[in-house]
Amino acid sequence: MKQHTTNYQNTFIEIAEDSTANKGEIPPVKEDKKTVANIQFDMVSKHPYKFTSDDVLFHVYAERKDLTESELEEARKDFFSKGQACLRASPLTKRYGWGIHHDKDGKIAMYAFGTREYEKFVNSKEIKVVKAMKSAK
Repeated sequence: MKQHTTNYQNTFIEIAEDSTANKGEIPPVKEDKKTVANIQFDMVSKHPYKFTSDDVLFHVYAERKDLTESELEEARKDFFSKGQACLRASPLTKRYGWGIHHDKDGKIAMYAFGTREYEKFVNSKEIKVVKAMKSAK
């Protein structure tokens, strides 16, 4: 079974062209239920450069499906047997003003739009810079 990946190396995802964010915002919790944005934000902000994009996206899927420890390995294989949307489609990059840097090993960290660090990545000649997906067509 072919395995797909959402991981990038040496790449920075800048916020979407049509994002309304003018700084990095913490995604609000809706009705005591964590959203995709909440789960991604918590995981990446608390553990910069610890996880890959694949790790984060699968964790969101597993948490929302309430998978048990014993189900994770097989579920991850099944999840990545089909192509998945990468973090260019994340609400963090589309709505909440966070750029995502993938290091040489594919590990990720977030940087708030408008900060010096964010601008350093956007203007870097050392890495590839791609925009997040637009929300509107």
